[in-house]
Amino acid sequence: MRITFYLGRQVLIAMGLVVVALTCIIWLSQSLRFIELIVNRGLPLWTFLQLTVLLLPAWLTLVLPIACFAAVLFVYNRLTSDRELMVMAAAGLGPAKLARPALLVGVLTVVAGYCMTIYLQPLGYRTFKEMQFSIRHNHANTLLREGVFTTVARDVTFFVRQRRGAGELEGILVHDARDPAQTVTVIAQRGTLVMADGGLRVVMENGNRQTRDLDDGRLNLLYFDRYAVDLSSNPNQKKRTSRDRNEMFVGELFDAVPGAAEDDRHVLENRAEGHRRLVSPLLGLTLVMIALAAMFQGDFSRQGQGRRILAAVLAAGVVQGAFLGARYVAGRHAGFELLIYLVPVLPVALILLAAALPRRRATLPGAA
Repeated sequence: MRITFYLGRQVLIAMGLVVVALTCIIWLSQSLRFIELIVNRGLPLWTFLQLTVLLLPAWLTLVLPIACFAAVLFVYNRLTSDRELMVMAAAGLGPAKLARPALLVGVLTVVAGYCMTIYLQPLGYRTFKEMQFSIRHNHANTLLREGVFTTVARDVTFFVRQRRGAGELEGILVHDARDPAQTVTVIAQRGTLVMADGGLRVVMENGNRQTRDLDDGRLNLLYFDRYAVDLSSNPNQKKRTSRDRNEMFVGELFDAVPGAAEDDRHVLENRAEGHRRLVSPLLGLTLVMIALAAMFQGDFSRQGQGRRILAAVLAAGVVQGAFLGARYVAGRHAGFELLIYLVPVLPVALILLAAALPRRRATLPGAA
């Protein structure tokens, strides 16, 4: 029990460090698309943190199996180099007992992976897309920059000379080309950004409204004391009308019904994604088995350790590549979903079969 706790703690610590390192790398690379919104367009830092945290479950789904594999490989390699495994084996601990801590960590990784793929990943991504939609359609004020022509919605260009507190604006120009029959240009001395009926509007004062009929080219000019313009891309659209497959839960991915040719392709992609979510957490245990098989090959000596590590890394890379390939094929051709399940199961079956076969022991020269 103490040996299990000792080895398991080391694997968990190493795995935690790898998870933090890999997650930070992914976080930095993915966060670059939000930096411009923070620096130049005034997106609050708290909103930025919320957006990135919501994507964390999707990142952890990729990171956890790799981190567990790297941790097991690192810890058992160090124990072999320090001859600790050799001492434990000499004390009567067999490969099964020595592998138990790593396997327990692998099982925990599988459980955590299922929590991510079944619930947290689609929930987080759905919330992320809702916030993204809200920022784009209902919080266009975060995109407005002084002295810059900004497209705040489809076919709507906004210019403001100066921004003040509480949404107050000075020197406003709005060009609205959403109506295919005529274009509208509104110029005002000042105005205020307000939320109304779930959409963003700018209420302008002391200006004029110019409309140009695209059929006859006639220009109409109207002066006003107060005028409001809706800045949303679709004033009647309060909610998103479609969902990305990354936002769907597993049951929703399998509920799609085939129809037209394009729909068939969409259904295949959805179902392949559903199978991937059901299987991908198992890669955590598969990669652990590969690492253990490499580390326990031989007699725990440091000789040939580098080759065993390289073989484990190559095998893990092949498994990951095969899994991505199986997902790709299943998303384009019906009847290939079984490939997704074979990728994590087949290596484990081969390792267990090899472990069950009797080993031939080398005989020392001169031995009777």
